[in-house]
Amino acid sequence: MSSAAAFSSASLPQDVAAAPPMPDVLPPVKPKKGFFGFLRRNPTIAIGGGLLLLMLCIAVFAPLLWTVDPTALAPARRTREPSAMYWFGTDMLGRDVYSRVLYGARISLMVGFSVAFCSSIIGLTIGMISGYVRWADSIIMRIMDGMMSIPPILLAIALMALTRGSVQNVILAITVAEIPRVSRLVRGVVLSLREQPYVDAAVAAGTRTPRIILRHILPNTLAPITVQATYVCAAAMITEAILSFIGAGTPPIIPSWGNIMAEGRALWQVKPYIVFFPAIFLSITVLAVNLLGDGLRDALDPRMAKRV
Repeated sequence: MSSAAAFSSASLPQDVAAAPPMPDVLPPVKPKKGFFGFLRRNPTIAIGGGLLLLMLCIAVFAPLLWTVDPTALAPARRTREPSAMYWFGTDMLGRDVYSRVLYGARISLMVGFSVAFCSSIIGLTIGMISGYVRWADSIIMRIMDGMMSIPPILLAIALMALTRGSVQNVILAITVAEIPRVSRLVRGVVLSLREQPYVDAAVAAGTRTPRIILRHILPNTLAPITVQATYVCAAAMITEAILSFIGAGTPPIIPSWGNIMAEGRALWQVKPYIVFFPAIFLSITVLAVNLLGDGLRDALDPRMAKRV
């Protein structure tokens, strides 16, 4: 008999007996802690993050993965089928498709991450100002609505038509097209946050507006903006591939997945592997980013958090 049971029995009167302790029906649940416990509770993040990490390693270590110069021409070896010598075959100019696909991961990932970062920072700033400063809301949002009325790909094509083709200009064009969507998301979050009691208390205490935004509003917008950044990254990679595919993106001399598919579309019916391999890599990368975004949404949203 435990000390607690003995104590409770001793404190009872002589003619009253203590009830026996109830046995444990289920063993106590021990929640898994640490990084690996977090991944086990969120398998979507683990799968998406693992695939994205694999693509990052391919992009960074491309020179060490048995590749050759992706721009080297070899007309005598053009349109070779995939083999032990040419794992993904060669294109119409004799360039190794395997090397071009691996080096093309650098362009797509750089464009995706750069657009996600730049559009998130700018959209976060615009959204917080528009959502908290009432007199600026109507002006800023009408501009954002006008930009959102144009499809992102058409806006990016129009901006690229005004500049020369380069990776930097592609990043700039896609960033401008994605800013309105990020700013509207942040504005909606800020509109609900500014009505919270702690914000009213800060205003009543005489706290200045910039301090309220930075201390009370900004921390509560980081979770939704992080999730939105993953979707912007995936959309940016697809848009970059579309721009390069139609000849309005990165220069043809730069190996990117869109350029590789654009060069192989003329031989699609006879040499489909030229388009197939970059399309598979693009699909896997976009899938990884979307899975990571879905997992972060479930993990950061307390209403959808899993409970043990």
